[in-house]
Amino acid sequence: MDEPRTLPPRPRDRLFALVTLVLAVLLLPAALARHPGRARELACRWALRMRFPAEDLTGLTDGATAAFTAARTEALWRHGQLIGLTSGYRDPLVQQRMYDEEVRRSGSPASARMLVLPPAESPHVKGIALDIRPHEGARWLEEHGARYDLYRTYDNEWWHFEYRPGSGGTPPRRRPHPGVGHVDDPAGAERG
Repeated sequence: MDEPRTLPPRPRDRLFALVTLVLAVLLLPAALARHPGRARELACRWALRMRFPAEDLTGLTDGATAAFTAARTEALWRHGQLIGLTSGYRDPLVQQRMYDEEVRRSGSPASARMLVLPPAESPHVKGIALDIRPHEGARWLEEHGARYDLYRTYDNEWWHFEYRPGSGGTPPRRRPHPGVGHVDDPAGAERG
């Protein structure tokens, strides 16, 4: 899979980031009037909602939501960088359907687990996983996410981050793919 650092920024993404930042600046006075102590966060949230209207943070844990909101607020205001959410929480039935489809597509449960986990193991079902877009946003989060306990966890998924509080800023060991390190992964389970 392509690493986010190997792909050059797309001009369109830069333009979207600039427009979203300008929009956040324009929304700042209304946000100040509404919530002076959190105006930058609120203006950022409104601007990002316009940029990513289909985004849904529902179902994420409170900690994951707060960490993601704080990280994307800093990314936009300090670095002019957009961070959007492609997928967060998934209902167990949706996750099972995705897993079953990948088993059919790839031909086996072992190969399916390289991209999709069954619901009982999925951090999306637990409400702690965030699939990030665009590449530049994922790159920013990979560099700065530890401040928010947000870490990229799989080598083969540049977009997948998890909220892992209590790590003291030390990233968890990254696994090659989602299926590694789980009990029912006979081919490549990590030990200890």
